[in-house]
Amino acid sequence: MTASNPEFDNNKIPVKKLWQVIIASSVGTVIEWYDFYIFGSLSAIISLSFFPKDDPTAAFISTLAAFGAGFVARPFGGIIFGRLGDRIGRKYTFLLTLILMGGSTFAIAFIPSYSDIGLVAPAILLLLRIIQGLALGGEYGGAATYVAEYAPDAHRGKYTAYIQTTATLGFFVSIIVILICQKIMGDAEFKSWGWRVPFALSGILVIVSYFIRRNMHESPLFARLKKEGRLSENPLREAFASKSNRRLMLIAMFGAIVGQGVVWHTGQFYAQIFINKILMVDFTTTNLIIAASLVVGTPLFVVFGSLSDRIGRKKIMLGGMALAAILYYPLFAWMSDIVGQEGTLIDGAYHLTTTGTVKLAFICILLVTFAAMAYGPIAAFLVELFPTKIRYTSLSIPYHFANGVFGGCAPFVATWLGAVTHSNFSGIFYPITLAALTVIIGIIYLPETKGRAIMD
Repeated sequence: MTASNPEFDNNKIPVKKLWQVIIASSVGTVIEWYDFYIFGSLSAIISLSFFPKDDPTAAFISTLAAFGAGFVARPFGGIIFGRLGDRIGRKYTFLLTLILMGGSTFAIAFIPSYSDIGLVAPAILLLLRIIQGLALGGEYGGAATYVAEYAPDAHRGKYTAYIQTTATLGFFVSIIVILICQKIMGDAEFKSWGWRVPFALSGILVIVSYFIRRNMHESPLFARLKKEGRLSENPLREAFASKSNRRLMLIAMFGAIVGQGVVWHTGQFYAQIFINKILMVDFTTTNLIIAASLVVGTPLFVVFGSLSDRIGRKKIMLGGMALAAILYYPLFAWMSDIVGQEGTLIDGAYHLTTTGTVKLAFICILLVTFAAMAYGPIAAFLVELFPTKIRYTSLSIPYHFANGVFGGCAPFVATWLGAVTHSNFSGIFYPITLAALTVIIGIIYLPETKGRAIMD
């Protein structure tokens, strides 16, 4: 039931205050996603520094595996920081995750290469990547919960969707920083040492974000629970002790998050890998195509989040996953045809005509649209699904397990499948299968949460 005391009533928070919360939360979350995804954006180049160069394909897949390790670590971060968030507060927990993420990303810039220290180099890289994953496991749940507990019940999809844009914006910022650095330094210098600069910049970004976030107040709903002495003594135990809560976590995981995770990562990250590494389109053109699709597609996260306030979360999320499952194969096959028709092979990479570039960008916009449908409303859905005193924990565990393990590993699994089968398209059946299964489970079991009051 909604709080009766106006001081703690999320439906009476002034709009100006709500936007201050959204901006402060979003700035930090964008930076954390930038930190997390700069690794993926540079995976092809990083592989040449931290793994033996005699087998570029194996080196690239090894780098993607290290990239995936960060995703595997995410649910453990959700467990650790979810408990902290439900015990000591949302604000302080994601201040800690910000520092951990920024510090590990900054440190990656200074790891010696494989040629200098051998296998110690990839070992350090893997360790820092795991720390990144742990930090992100605490960040998203905190930011989504924090904003949602401020947002009015009737517009929660709209306001939490701004947090949903941060992953895509972080990815976009990583691409832009990379392209600028490459342009300034030149291709050879960038591949030699310049790739370290985007990682080093994280130190500055995190300091700025920390000073923005440290002045934030705790969410009003958490503050009310604390004032009334109703905080959970052991959020992790309570989350799993309740049969109904365990059921909700499983439904959220397999009826929504698994499919959302593979659709988001396939539509953005695997699309980038597919165009650059499999279709062999040159690095700059590939990143410009992906960046253009993100610019056009990012506002759609808010559009679909807002629409979910009117017609429901379930229809939009499952609709995006269903479209992806149906259209992925023809769209990726179309991309291959376009490169064959509109590309010219020069120095081992295809250079596209303007027509070819525009066509690929259009397809990538469609892929981002599916991701926006699946991802835009999901923060509101998850917050509305779980009780306040164990919300951070209950949300974070299924989200980061399903999104991290199944979704985050999608680029690695899809690339590996393509390599072992020697097929450009076998990898795409991994996200198609998981998206389709999620839609089926979601139709049967997923509840509609639109408009629920979230204070209990």
